[in-house]
Amino acid sequence: MGGKVSNNKMGIKSDIFNWEVPIETVPLPSKGKIYSKDSWFHMKETIDIKSMTANEEDILASQAYIKKGVVVDELIKSCVMDRNADPKDLLIGDKNALAMAIRITGYGSSYDASIVCQHCRHKNQKVFNLTELPIKPLQADPIEPGLNCFEFILPVTKKKVYFKLQTGRDEEILQKTIENKRNILGEMSIGPITSNLESMIISIDGIEEAGKIKEFISIMPAYDSRSLRSYMSKIQPGMDMNVTIKCDNCGEKSEAFLPINANFFWPAV
Repeated sequence: MGGKVSNNKMGIKSDIFNWEVPIETVPLPSKGKIYSKDSWFHMKETIDIKSMTANEEDILASQAYIKKGVVVDELIKSCVMDRNADPKDLLIGDKNALAMAIRITGYGSSYDASIVCQHCRHKNQKVFNLTELPIKPLQADPIEPGLNCFEFILPVTKKKVYFKLQTGRDEEILQKTIENKRNILGEMSIGPITSNLESMIISIDGIEEAGKIKEFISIMPAYDSRSLRSYMSKIQPGMDMNVTIKCDNCGEKSEAFLPINANFFWPAV
């Protein structure tokens, strides 16, 4: 009888070639604090993932997944190897951290990216070490463990706002809502700031009706809006993608947000 490929808790093992796919333990930036008890990610501080294989390259190349916009979800689902782990449950920052770790297991930590100098506008081609990017942990505790709900007092109106951090599922719903508005009302109907706030705010001074929340957002003082969005961004867990480079042309230092482009999952070899 020939050998077989088997699954075990250490990874995927081929008895034919005496090779076992490595398993990596990856920190979850949120430490699972906002996931309900029904979620596979509830209170998980780390996640075990298998290294990328040729099967995952098939996922990255799948035109069907690309068209549906689910490539990263399917990649995470494949590498976590647990049917109960739904990537759409993940906060955007947690999802990005897992995607980063999976990419490193498949293609290593070197990443080529272009950064434009803030001083002379020269386009710098730099190589970054992805393992050196720090993890940004969740910067505030939810109002109770296992609940994606946070509190903020608006500085001008003094209203108490309860809001959630976006998950992959929330992002998908928001994009569909924006697309529907665009199809019905045209491009000028899209307000990215108000649309995002509508998708993230749970209640304002105890009022939960979506229509009333939308009405308040439309007249919210700009300082309240900006302060709330700044706080949401501040507490969001994930990867710190801020980098500093020295310009090859003028020698000055520039700070930038590391861009993720097509080379991220398909680096040159």
